Amino acid sequence: MKLYHYFEKEKGPFCNLSDLSLEDAENALNEIRKRNQIYAAKRDETYIKRRFKYEDLTRKMFLEKGGKAMRSRPHYMTVEECAWLKSWYKDGCSVIIDIKDLDTDTISFTYGDMFPTFGPRGDDSAEYRKQVYTYEEILQIIQKYGLPQKWNPNGEKGPIRYIEAQLWSNTTVSNIVKYCEKQ
Repeated sequence: MKLYHYFEKEKGPFCNLSDLSLEDAENALNEIRKRNQIYAAKRDETYIKRRFKYEDLTRKMFLEKGGKAMRSRPHYMTVEECAWLKSWYKDGCSVIIDIKDLDTDTISFTYGDMFPTFGPRGDDSAEYRKQVYTYEEILQIIQKYGLPQKWNPNGEKGPIRYIEAQLWSNTTVSNIVKYCEKQ
């Protein structure tokens, strides 16, 4: 399994709004809205508050499953490639790493982005709604349902477009950056 992290080339990888205070994150998002027309500029006024709420919930559920969360907020990656996410950026780039090079006890997963997983847009009858998975669990879900970017690349079948991986360790991110520098 490969994990992908998408980012704006000008900013570099792992520049995370979630590392900011609520006020600073909202101000940063407002600056993004003013400067350009990338996908993030289209996020509504409640985005940051909802993001923090879903991150708190995901962290709590991950810890309850025995996961190790050394950060209060995650860094984000996807399971396998998702061309749609790269299109969110003016000059999109990606970091790619094999999951075997990471500590999977510090990575949680949602089948879909946190927003359709926990928000009102998803199908409440799907077993993967309102769920957080460990590495072993997400492998079973992938075997059962496949990769959303394969069965729903254009979003015609709902808001689930990829599997999100939440990285709860700075060590994990440091390992990724070191890995990228070697390439």
